[in-house]
Amino acid sequence: MKSELTILSYTPAEIAAITGGTLAGGTPDARVTSVCTDSRETSAGSLFCAIRGERTDGHMYISQACAAGAACVLAEEMPETAVSCAVIVVKDTIRAIGDLAAHYRDQAQVRVIAVTGSVGKTTTKEFISAVAAAGFPTHKTEGNHNNDLGLSMTLFRLEPHHRISVLEMGMSNLGEIERMSQMAKPDIALITNIGTSHLASLGTRENICRAKLEITAGMKPQGIVLLNADEPLLYEQAGSLEQNVQLLSIGSHHGDYRAVNIRSQEDGMLFDMICRDTALTNIGIPTLGKHNVYNALAAYAVGYILGLSEETIREGLMQFRGADMRQKIYPLGDITVIEDCYNASPESMRAALDVLASISARAEGCSAALLGDMLELGEYSRLMHDQLGQYVAHTKVQKLFCYGMMADVVAEAAIKNGIRAENVFVSLDTSDPQTMAKMILQALHGGDVLLVKASRGVAAERVIECMKNPRLRKK
Repeated sequence: MKSELTILSYTPAEIAAITGGTLAGGTPDARVTSVCTDSRETSAGSLFCAIRGERTDGHMYISQACAAGAACVLAEEMPETAVSCAVIVVKDTIRAIGDLAAHYRDQAQVRVIAVTGSVGKTTTKEFISAVAAAGFPTHKTEGNHNNDLGLSMTLFRLEPHHRISVLEMGMSNLGEIERMSQMAKPDIALITNIGTSHLASLGTRENICRAKLEITAGMKPQGIVLLNADEPLLYEQAGSLEQNVQLLSIGSHHGDYRAVNIRSQEDGMLFDMICRDTALTNIGIPTLGKHNVYNALAAYAVGYILGLSEETIREGLMQFRGADMRQKIYPLGDITVIEDCYNASPESMRAALDVLASISARAEGCSAALLGDMLELGEYSRLMHDQLGQYVAHTKVQKLFCYGMMADVVAEAAIKNGIRAENVFVSLDTSDPQTMAKMILQALHGGDVLLVKASRGVAAERVIECMKNPRLRKK
């Protein structure tokens, strides 16, 4: 997503009033028509926002932004050299951008659907967007721009014709989703589940649940909150929220929207559904995995709340397309690859292994998995990698490639629980994807199915790229 985005017209004086900043210099009634955080993308009428990042400080580029035509600069201090454009000094640039984005969102005639959860929020956002787009002009979070700044820049992409906005909200600590909810003011909010991601920073699943429930902070009492009734931590909260709570379920009878009779096909899933006491049959989605039925169930519920017809919702579900590096299935030479490299947690690892088992059951060759480290698990990391190895054995993966600092833990647990040691391969060095690629290419044969999954920091997709190298493919 580009960082320069068309927005409604503001003057520097108006921006200063909205953000609580101090305006100096320039032309107070100049027109700001776009927002950017990269001086190289600045053009006439831009508001250049100087942000202090890990690698660079945007304050160093204020002069370049003004020379490129910026109408105004948002910064935490005045530039050392005089500039021709207006400068608004604020305490916190990112927070000020959020205040401006919240003001802009208030002008937009849209219904906002906010999505969070430990696992599956991006895929669920894509399902909901596909359903909403079948009936309305729809705006959504692009990529993984799901933090404070990313949400602000996403809101600036709202256009007058949009009627629905589907926004993803991520977090690493308490208070982050609360701020985003107050910016976005959701009409409908969804929490997919409570997992174990972010245990390193939040300590317990109960704290993770508290952080996810912050999504209601910006909602009006008449808003609708969709919760996963199969997650006890969420189900326990259903009666304590002031909004209208509706429940999604696969494993219980508590849901307002329940999926039943779930079955897999070669190219997707079919399920029946109880929708507010109405039975629906043969709902299809073009992707595999029981976990994706949860995502589709949430999208169906949102479509129903938005007033879409059953036919339109079904059409929207079939228009779903997965985001990059999430369950992409394709041939690589004579093997099948399931590329799911975007991120990993214990819950998503198990879901991906279930998909592998489903696909390999119909394949000619064996099932194989390249599993990299799951990050941000803190003191629970060793235990959860050990449990991952056990689950690998439970799903009867035939060849296992363990990749990363926890590779030995996964491998040992898998071998203890039944995988033959000669079919387990280990590489601790994720800076050398070629070595792992060689192991895989030497061990796999035509008709085999390979799952590749790891946390984002492992960058397991580099192993796949190495596997495409014709020189390595010559065994």
